[in-house]
Amino acid sequence: MKKSIIFLSALLIIIINGLDAQITSSMFGSIEGRQIGPAKMSGRITSIDAVKKAPSTVWVGAAGGGVWKSINQGVTFKSVFDDYSQSIGCITIDQDHPDTVWVGTGEVWVRNSVSIGTGIYRTTNGGDKWTMMGLPNSERIAKIIIDPADPNTVYVAVLGSLWKDSGERGFYKTNDGGKSWKKTLYSNPSSGCADIVMDPENHLVLYASLWDFRRQAYTFRSGGPGSGLYKSADGGETWNRIQTGLPDKTLGRIALAVSPVKPHWLYALVESEKSALFRSSDKGQTWEKRSEQTMAGERPFYFSLLVADPVEPERIYKPGMMVWVSNNGGKVFQVSSVSGGAYHSDTHALWVNPNDNKMMYLGTDGGVYISYDKGNAWNFILNLPVSQFYHVSVDNQRPYNIYGGLQDNESWMGPSRHAGGIKNSDWKAIGGGDGFYAYCDPKDPNVVYSQSQGGYIYRQNMRTGEARLVKPFPDEPGKVLRFNWNTPTVFGRKSGWLYIGSQYLFRSKDQAASFERISPDLTTNDPERQLQEKSGGLTIDNSTAENNTTIFTVAESPLDENVIWAGTDDGNVQVTSDGGKTWTKMNPVIGGLPPMSVISYIEPEVKNRNGAFVTADAHQNGDFKAYIFYTSDLGKTWKQIAADSVRSWCHVIRQDPVNTDLLFLGTELGLYVSLDHGKNWSRFKNKVPLTGIYDMAFQAEQNDLVLASHGRGVIILDDLTPLRNLTIQIMDKDFSFLPVRPFYFISEFSPQEFTSDAEFTGPNPSGSARVCYYLRKRHIFGDMYIELYGTDGKFLKKLPAGPRKGINVVSIPTSLDPPRVPKSPNLLGDFMTGPDYEPGTYTVKMVKGSETYTTKLVLNSPKGLSYPDDDRKLQRSTVMKAYHMIDRLAVVDQKILDTRDSLKGVIAAARDEKLKKLQEIVAACDSLHEKISATQAGEGAITGQMRLREYIGEVYSAVSGYLGRPTNLQLKALDLYDKRISELSAKIDSLGKQLKSIK
Repeated sequence: MKKSIIFLSALLIIIINGLDAQITSSMFGSIEGRQIGPAKMSGRITSIDAVKKAPSTVWVGAAGGGVWKSINQGVTFKSVFDDYSQSIGCITIDQDHPDTVWVGTGEVWVRNSVSIGTGIYRTTNGGDKWTMMGLPNSERIAKIIIDPADPNTVYVAVLGSLWKDSGERGFYKTNDGGKSWKKTLYSNPSSGCADIVMDPENHLVLYASLWDFRRQAYTFRSGGPGSGLYKSADGGETWNRIQTGLPDKTLGRIALAVSPVKPHWLYALVESEKSALFRSSDKGQTWEKRSEQTMAGERPFYFSLLVADPVEPERIYKPGMMVWVSNNGGKVFQVSSVSGGAYHSDTHALWVNPNDNKMMYLGTDGGVYISYDKGNAWNFILNLPVSQFYHVSVDNQRPYNIYGGLQDNESWMGPSRHAGGIKNSDWKAIGGGDGFYAYCDPKDPNVVYSQSQGGYIYRQNMRTGEARLVKPFPDEPGKVLRFNWNTPTVFGRKSGWLYIGSQYLFRSKDQAASFERISPDLTTNDPERQLQEKSGGLTIDNSTAENNTTIFTVAESPLDENVIWAGTDDGNVQVTSDGGKTWTKMNPVIGGLPPMSVISYIEPEVKNRNGAFVTADAHQNGDFKAYIFYTSDLGKTWKQIAADSVRSWCHVIRQDPVNTDLLFLGTELGLYVSLDHGKNWSRFKNKVPLTGIYDMAFQAEQNDLVLASHGRGVIILDDLTPLRNLTIQIMDKDFSFLPVRPFYFISEFSPQEFTSDAEFTGPNPSGSARVCYYLRKRHIFGDMYIELYGTDGKFLKKLPAGPRKGINVVSIPTSLDPPRVPKSPNLLGDFMTGPDYEPGTYTVKMVKGSETYTTKLVLNSPKGLSYPDDDRKLQRSTVMKAYHMIDRLAVVDQKILDTRDSLKGVIAAARDEKLKKLQEIVAACDSLHEKISATQAGEGAITGQMRLREYIGEVYSAVSGYLGRPTNLQLKALDLYDKRISELSAKIDSLGKQLKSIK
């Protein structure tokens, strides 16, 4: 008996493990993310390179949006790097082989929200395929130089880790095209290689700068003993430090440039106690200080780039807050644009055409610009959807709106669907600064809230334009409130009350008209983590990005407004069950919680008052692991539920409001899904790239999940219904239908709107009815197709079926086939499609080999119809009447044409009186045909001719476009046209009788 029990237990474990193994990324099948942008405000651009001989081909790297390529000077762009890290440090084209491009991942403008890279990559076919070429632990690559004498020799500046010491940094080179790498310049574990340049006259002469730096959650240090400038005369094998003429005290970040026109001119922008631009006229042996203007010390960690003009030797650019330019070798700089900056501030990448220095590409915090006059005027690229959202929310409008805040690009709202697609013009700015939380007021759709860095929260009436600051202020003398750069501003899921966190939690029950403080200081209140005014190292920089010992996340239970959770940026998890009267710190009982981590999100369970999920983010301590914790008993006990399959730190976790076992996890490297309450996790890869997913929102009516990506804008997973119903039991079957959200015909006016190829348009959700099913294995052998049957059981259509493993979604056409129309040289656009099927229940059959599976498809009338059922029935019958009329007219017209054409041979042989009568019949047929159809061919099919065919089409189009009662004259017109068809039919019948008598 005992042996049997052991055997059964082992068998059960095998079965369970076997089922778990099925939960992979392939199970999501054809469910995809819908990337709707926007591109109106684009996003941070980190690197640009273009083909020198053909500058219309340009490559762009984004901070979190991957690599994009244009072959038409930015008119259109294509994303070519979706399967890899979307944080880009540099791009370098092999100018002798332009289809070969090297990409170094990991942004090097190291602000607090910067992401990481996963190594260096190369394509040899223009971006169609990429190969990982090594340096997987580099984290950030600042520069790549290809040896012009040998493309297999490549030099790389590895900036390395931002948050911890690392030996994986410094200057690297390969002589075998990336098969092996050798580090030849390195100073210490906190110093990375920030820049390298090559002597245009001698490819063996290289210059490199090392930078000693460290960012922590609460401070940043630029500068240290490891910083310095170096020169190599043997292709980077050995190095000598350059010191003479440069500051002899602590150095920080150093940017380099060599004049292509005068190669002995070497520029160095040196961060020090007094940052300045230096120039050497003898290849680094001696130096002259050229400028100590303010721009020289402008946030070196964020702006450290010099670009020497390739044509004019005295002209040099220094991108910073604005693009600075000097025409006298760096002595005096001024803003390049005649308007003082007709482009987004914060500039990071600049490419100047070596064959025409008037043409330039510029990369900013707000996208890419092109100039054709040396930077005096700029054109903005409107089709790069690489915006960096921090948070997202939705409302309940139809279609629903999306609200969110962006890195350095304000807060915005835009529709989830719009006739013709979601255009840039559909997005409206609702707040300023670096945007974070943004909402529509739960009680008033005209009111929106938006929050910018440091706790500045505004409530704005979009109808009247009124706005007011609702940031909480101290309620006691001498008390200073500490707000996180990304201040939690949330509405209670049950109460609708507004919560705002500093080190204390504030609550408003009257739409921000008044606040009450409902907590003590919930942080560690560590004074060592409150020295932001000293942050920056050599260059003091306090933008509130380093604010610490603050509340970072707040969540009210959807079941009990008295249960409130709070997480801080210094590692505390706190909960109250009495509306804030008392609080309990959870840290002592959360085993494995990394100390001093950011509690990035807390998700109370939707059907368990005492349940909650917590994500902790320790990457600012150099720990990139995923940490997810779960409690079912209000924090008495906890367990970790992060799996090894989750590759990076976590930003947000959301529990599906319908299926509580379905969890969504937003990480720094993409989206993960669990079907079993967090036991197993699989990455969702379908059009959700490896970018940071910072926030998520459910839209209840549409069953959508809206993602705030930090690099690829807003991404929508349309209709979670199939995922909500995907169970282990279903996945163990060969075939199973899955439900989808109810289908409703769409009734909306679609105006003609022209933009251009140069402007991004976000796709709408599918307007088709759908059936969804799960295949355990890919279907390979035998027939597989779908049959659609009407409400009366009659066969309607046969459709191809998707054979892929996992979830398949097949669109079902919901309209009748276009009718036959009378012949004409011109198209009849009104009848390009047939009428929609009538609402009702249809039958769908899946034929898979010898098996047949059946499900129902329900087609519903559009929501919100404003007319009675009798009017709707009359509209439907009128549309069908016109539909059948045009088909009947086509039959009559074909009869006329057949009669006419049959006489051609007879006429040729006829004589005398018989010939005359036959000719009269032909003429009569032509006359009848001309009464039916426009017969005059015109350029573009525009002739102005209106005949019976066109008149019926006009009524059909008018009645089809409005689902209410047709007008009295529309009904009367159809009656008149119907009689006219009968008359024409009688006439051709009469002519036929005449023809028989003649023959």
